[in-house]
Amino acid sequence: MAISKLHRRKRRAGSIRRRISELGGNRLSVFRTPRHIYAQVFDETGSRVLASASTLEAGVKQDIKTGGNSEAAVVVGKLIAEKAKAAGVTRVAFDRSGFSYHGRIKALADAARESGLEF
Repeated sequence: MAISKLHRRKRRAGSIRRRISELGGNRLSVFRTPRHIYAQVFDETGSRVLASASTLEAGVKQDIKTGGNSEAAVVVGKLIAEKAKAAGVTRVAFDRSGFSYHGRIKALADAARESGLEF
């Protein structure tokens, strides 16, 4: 029986989240679809969302042409860093949700770092 692409990504995501939970601290989680990208900052327990940003927000939609490209990821990365700093979070662990650190995921991470978040 072949293992699906989704199953492999979920398995990678689980191992990443286990390592992050052992270390403790806040977590910046990123999820992407072909049309949009979402980012959330969770507290140490993972039960509370401290800040969130996505390409579906009204302010972000005006700045971007489409939500499924690297330019949109940069806008979301800057916005999540601003919201996290406003919530008092400066240091996070980056949770890429099993996606490869490439393209939109990397663009979001770089923009969040440039805006003041420490990984």
